Amino acid sequence: MENSPTTLGSKGLINKHEFLRVIIQCLYSLGYKKSASCLEIESGVRYKSIEFDLLESQILSGDWDDCIDTLNKIKDVKDDTRSSVLFLVFKQCFLEYLNRGDDSLALSVLQKRVPTLHMSNETVHKLAYNILALKEMELGKLDEDVISELRKRLVMELGKQLPPPIVLPERRLEHLVETSVTAQIDSCIYHNSQDAVLLYEDHCCGRDQIPTETVQILTEHSNEVWFIQFSNNGEYLASSSSDCTAIIWKVMDNDKLTMKHVLRSHQNPVSFVAWSPDDTKLLTCGNLEVLKLWDVETGTCKHTFGDHGFTVSSCAWFPDSKRIVCGSSDPEKGICMWDCDGNEMKAWRGMRMPKVLDLAVTLDGENLISIFSDKEIRILNLRTNAEQVIFEEHSITSLSVSIDSKFFIVNLNSQEIHLRDVAGKWAKPLKYTGHKQNKYVIRSCFGGINSMFIASGSENTQVYIWNRQSSTPIEVLSGHSMTVNSVSWNPKRPLMLASASDDHTIRIWGPSQSNKIQPAETST
Repeated sequence: MENSPTTLGSKGLINKHEFLRVIIQCLYSLGYKKSASCLEIESGVRYKSIEFDLLESQILSGDWDDCIDTLNKIKDVKDDTRSSVLFLVFKQCFLEYLNRGDDSLALSVLQKRVPTLHMSNETVHKLAYNILALKEMELGKLDEDVISELRKRLVMELGKQLPPPIVLPERRLEHLVETSVTAQIDSCIYHNSQDAVLLYEDHCCGRDQIPTETVQILTEHSNEVWFIQFSNNGEYLASSSSDCTAIIWKVMDNDKLTMKHVLRSHQNPVSFVAWSPDDTKLLTCGNLEVLKLWDVETGTCKHTFGDHGFTVSSCAWFPDSKRIVCGSSDPEKGICMWDCDGNEMKAWRGMRMPKVLDLAVTLDGENLISIFSDKEIRILNLRTNAEQVIFEEHSITSLSVSIDSKFFIVNLNSQEIHLRDVAGKWAKPLKYTGHKQNKYVIRSCFGGINSMFIASGSENTQVYIWNRQSSTPIEVLSGHSMTVNSVSWNPKRPLMLASASDDHTIRIWGPSQSNKIQPAETST
């Protein structure tokens, strides 16, 4: 192997020695000690560096002077790292000197060795206190087995702190492979599967991994369908319409939807629905009307909140499924929190309270996100009462929060969707364009595995889908004949998407099939 190349790979980017070393480390970590040892002998490459091998030997034998000398001679180690590992060695020295009753040596190390590390006085005093505490606890009775175990722990701790190439980070090969797999998943615009990614080939999903074809058309509504939302368990879909009804649909095992209940009680168009986190209850908001609570199993109205003078704009649930919050476009009404019996628990209102256009509670119950007066976003931490205020340049029409409670999106009438983080760490939002929105309320949603997709309706009769990492759509779905007002992605069935339109229909979208089946209209 005299002429063996020093680099590997078609681009020569992989150092052969380093590559072999991480393979040997991997074999050891997987328990294949004989194979690892054979590879070390055959390749002449050792998993442990010469410096660390020497350090380990000196520590395990208690040769502290040589150990300290070795640490001081190692090159390319930052001063703070060197001080940190020397400090660990000194601590072990103290313990062992005290263990054998040699207090003078312990104090000598404290007085002469530690000051060279330029540690703070607080750290030195803490160490001295520990020495006295150990002395009082009579730890001089530690046997050799305990000392040996403490020395092994010290070796492990130094292994975590010393930098490469002296020590390899733990499970380096697994980390490199996992990083590569993650990068391939991130670059795959259609990735929407929980199946394991094979290492045998480069990963790339086809467009059949996302819903792109109409598989069912629901026609029960007799007027424009304004809003839809799948239940949290993915077993139901609720829709609301300007025909003054809301409908609960059941998702069957074959992915077809059948009508379960028609909810008739509102006198005005129903503009919004919200599922309780446990999916046993449903809220419906009447346009310029009251808020109603329904039992999902029976389809009966359990409670009406407020009165006909209370103008509801949006509503949301808290994680316990026992409390709700709703916002009003009437500034005097503000935001109210009720229990399911209609008892007001809290309210945010006043002369300076702007009208509320939309709101949401993150699924972890930590934050209340509200849209005020067209262009203002407020994020209230319900635990600390800390508040973030974000201003958009254009009017906001809707709000949606990701399942993990970390992100939210808003639709703007400037024909943009903005993605922001709830924590407020991003300086600027991510922006998505391509759809059409000028006059109407258009709603978007997160969807797919890990909420990696965004879907939105549009005024040009189409549905748009983006991968969150790209500002331009990856799919544009045609089928509706009028404005698409709302979309909802099934949280448990990542290949199912629903869209609601002014054409009085709801379309259910599924993955592209090789043998296309004519979508069947469903009205019952």
